[in-house]
Amino acid sequence: METWQYPAFSAVVHLALFERVQNAKALRARLISASTMPGAEGDAEREAVNFAFIDASLVASDLHLQTALLYALLADSRGPLRTKTIHSEILWALNPTNNISEAIRRFGVSDSSQRLIVLRVSTGGDSAAASAGPVEASMLAATEGTIVPLSRIPEFCDWAQLKKYYKLPAEASPQRLLDIITSTVATKAVA
Repeated sequence: METWQYPAFSAVVHLALFERVQNAKALRARLISASTMPGAEGDAEREAVNFAFIDASLVASDLHLQTALLYALLADSRGPLRTKTIHSEILWALNPTNNISEAIRRFGVSDSSQRLIVLRVSTGGDSAAASAGPVEASMLAATEGTIVPLSRIPEFCDWAQLKKYYKLPAEASPQRLLDIITSTVATKAVA
């Protein structure tokens, strides 16, 4: 697991890349169920899955991910989000269109996800939520898989899917594709 600090936003981000995820279908069902559970039980379940679960095959690099994360942090600091949480805002930022449900379906956990980036954003100086140990324990409790270094993100990338979603030319080099994708995420608010 890694921790990224964003002092300008009073934010701490803990993230891990999981491979060989065994419970993607159950995790997706759990997220859907938690969103509608009432009372204290619902609050506890929402806290247990309070992460951005991102399909790692649709993230080209850590720069791609950081650009979406910074977009979400900026949106959170400036006013109301387009989505319900900062975690879903990251998924929305990764998607080239403005359709929220499409973004969650494409970039979030699916029944067949085998590799996930699991990410928690803690803002406003919440020291309990920002502690790495409890966050990692929560990640491991929610996600049945093996944590691998984030440096492996590029090797998991499904360029064919990214080209399809971003409507990119087939003949472009991976570096050019990465530049276009990252720029698309960075300029989404003004597009």
